[in-house]
Amino acid sequence: MNPTHWCSWEAFLGQEWRCNDNGYVAYRNFLLRRIDGGSAQSTPSNSGRWAPSPVHAILSEADSWNYMRDLRSNSGVLNQAISIGSKQSDTERHVRFAEPAYSFVGVHCIFDNCKASVTILKFGRANSDLLAYGAADGSLMVCQVSEPPSVLQKMIGHSKNITDFDFSSNNQYIASCSLDKTVRVWEISKGTCIRVVYGVSSQLCICFHPVNNNLLLVGNANKEINAINFSTGRVISKLNFDDAVTALDIDHTGQFIFAGDAQGYIYTVSVNSHTGSLSRTHKNKSSKSKSPITTIQYRTFSLMARCPVLLSCAQDGNLSFFSITTDAKGYLTLICSLKLASRVQTIRASFCPLLSLEKGEFIVTGSEDANVYFYDLARPKNSCVNKLQGHGSPVIGVAWNHGENFLASSDSDGTVIVWKRSKTS
Repeated sequence: MNPTHWCSWEAFLGQEWRCNDNGYVAYRNFLLRRIDGGSAQSTPSNSGRWAPSPVHAILSEADSWNYMRDLRSNSGVLNQAISIGSKQSDTERHVRFAEPAYSFVGVHCIFDNCKASVTILKFGRANSDLLAYGAADGSLMVCQVSEPPSVLQKMIGHSKNITDFDFSSNNQYIASCSLDKTVRVWEISKGTCIRVVYGVSSQLCICFHPVNNNLLLVGNANKEINAINFSTGRVISKLNFDDAVTALDIDHTGQFIFAGDAQGYIYTVSVNSHTGSLSRTHKNKSSKSKSPITTIQYRTFSLMARCPVLLSCAQDGNLSFFSITTDAKGYLTLICSLKLASRVQTIRASFCPLLSLEKGEFIVTGSEDANVYFYDLARPKNSCVNKLQGHGSPVIGVAWNHGENFLASSDSDGTVIVWKRSKTS
């Protein structure tokens, strides 16, 4: 190997992954080989793995050539790697200054103890350390991502795919739903199931009411949203729809539920925070297709819309961005949309609220090509602004922690990667 290239490669490993025309480049081969031992260190419980510090990665000459070969396939990243050892160009300095929010220091840790596809993952409410993820085998893991990363609880009870879960406001409980037709309530500190609510169809989406945490809202394949009393497990009210309710979220006041169905419609539902009574106020078509909605996410404010906003993601790859009226009806107005490739997997998307304090409206989503993509909905012609590479199979779930210094992503092989953003001024 050319010694000059080797020195430049070492310099490249020591750099942060920053915004550039080619996206973030992780060590795909290294991550795929992590099960061989390598230099990745496991926690004592073998439940989480530290990603090795880039500057300390020791590579054989054969491995180095493999990395260089992979870099060649990334449309010019090899040239960037070779040039990093020298003085940066004015263009590079401008990119780093212009978009500091896109700087990542790399992989913070990896959880690879799940044997089935990780279908959904979320961080605890207002919490930067607590991460949970549910899998297709019915298992639900609760982890900490701080030093050292580890699995705190493995909660077993569901017999089929976990479709959704939500943390209570104080992060003491998790409510989960599944294709096994049940809703389960878990006490996190003990890792035990304290309540099971049986349904007649697959339970597809769930959330705690933000004002009244004794109220659970659950969408199911029986074309219903059920309001369930958390303490008793009783269904106190229900509302019927035209098709299976596949995704939902609720506004911060607890006044409106936004629900997506299997035909691509999005409904605004009024909810009484005291009695749990539900009433439909508005029906909106998210796109021209009849594809199931996989993500509904509410956000309190957007600089672009100057009002509350809603993100929807459909199975066919349609992303839609709505403004929400602040009157009593909660009407949705489509601001912009983005068409991505159709998916076989139920792939989810998320707002990037802190990144959206920059110019634009940014979202992050998984993809069946095993990458994590960042899009700016304000750029219809050049919407893809970056990507993270590191997974070896389709990326299904994405989630930010409180403060957005960690981004977690999960794939169909059961791997969860926690990416760490760099500190920016």
